[in-house]
Amino acid sequence: MNDREQRDEILAAVKDLEEKGFNHGSSGNVSMRCGQVVLITPTGCNSKTLAPEDVVTLDADGEVVGNGIPSSEWHMHTSILRAYPEINAVIHTHADACVALSCLGKPLPAFHYMVAAFGGSDVRCARYATFGTAALAASAVEALEGRTACLLANHGMIAVGKTLKAAFDTTIKLETLARQYLLALQGGEPVLLDEDEMMRVRVRYTSYGRARLPG
Repeated sequence: MNDREQRDEILAAVKDLEEKGFNHGSSGNVSMRCGQVVLITPTGCNSKTLAPEDVVTLDADGEVVGNGIPSSEWHMHTSILRAYPEINAVIHTHADACVALSCLGKPLPAFHYMVAAFGGSDVRCARYATFGTAALAASAVEALEGRTACLLANHGMIAVGKTLKAAFDTTIKLETLARQYLLALQGGEPVLLDEDEMMRVRVRYTSYGRARLPG
């Protein structure tokens, strides 16, 4: 995929996130690794006016290559991509259920077996730090160890993936499960699955969706 194709993919993701109500106005941001540089949405990004040439190019240290002003969360995006070379895309949203859960300062626990799809027995909530800071970036990197998503305390969520589509699918899954967990809390204390069961589910996820070989 070339530079223009990746820019177009970022624009499509920004539009889809807003249409789903995960971001509003200029909230949230998206980035992709593009060879040795990072493509990231600009500050004040709006899906209705964003054009491919508005997407900002950063080097590995977060310095702008060319023109534009990157999202205020560029620290977080570049830090995650540096820390985890297997990751090629990062999505940050202020989706309602994720924000609500993050404001409780709690992780998303093993109330449902699908939590295992994020890589462990919970989705961690990164400790609070001021938005747009290196401190928040460090907190997010820590919370994402061994995971494909995390919450950001009193802020929102992050999803990552080898592709932007994978990160987008993870974003939808996390918001759905966060909403379901908050609904379950209204009826009492959800029953949590134990570590042994979550490990069994993680093993099953390694072959989930793959065609069974003949014989």
